[in-house]
Amino acid sequence: MNLILLGPPGCGKGTQAVNLVKKYNYCQLSTGDILREAVANETQTGKIVKDVLASGKLVDDGLIIKIMEEKIIETKSKPGRIFDGFPRTLTQANELEGLLKRFQMELNLVIELVVDQHSLIERIMKRAQESEEKREDDNSVIVEKRLEVYNRETKPIIDFYSSKYNLNKIDGMQGIQEVSNTIENLIESIH
Repeated sequence: MNLILLGPPGCGKGTQAVNLVKKYNYCQLSTGDILREAVANETQTGKIVKDVLASGKLVDDGLIIKIMEEKIIETKSKPGRIFDGFPRTLTQANELEGLLKRFQMELNLVIELVVDQHSLIERIMKRAQESEEKREDDNSVIVEKRLEVYNRETKPIIDFYSSKYNLNKIDGMQGIQEVSNTIENLIESIH
C-alpha cells in the first residue's frame, strides 16, 4: 500500500499518518520529520536545509527526491508507505510516479485533508503551546509563509492527482477519530 496524504501545514497529515502506522504497520515518510531530524543530527543534509526550513520555504526538489528514493529503498519490506507532505510540487509528483514504477510499486490511494486555512494558524499555534517538542517553524509568521508557499507550489498537484487518480477529499476540520475512520474505510475498501 502506497498512499499520499495531501493538505496544508497543520491540517492533521502527521497525526493521521501516526495512527495508520500503529494500525497497519505502514512506514510514515514525512519530509518535514526527515528534514528536521537531519537538522537536529547536524547531517550534511541538515546543514543545507536548516535555513530553508526556518524561513518557511520549500527545500529543493532534487534533494527531496533523493531522500525519498533512499527512504523507499529502506522501507521496501514494509506493508505500506504513507507519503506525508510529499510530493509538494508537480516535479515531485512526477518523480514519485517514476520512483514507484522503478521499484515495481503503485500508488494506491491519494487523500486530501480539506481544511479552513484561517483556522489552521490557530491550530498550529495551539500545537506549539501544547507540544513538548518545539519546532522552529511553529510561529504565526512562518505558518503564514508556509500556507502561502503551499497555495502557490503544492495546490496545483491536487489537480494533477484529481485527473490521474481517484482523489479522495476528507473534511480535515472533523475530529481526529472521524478523519481516521474515513481514511481506514478507504484503505479497507482497497484491501
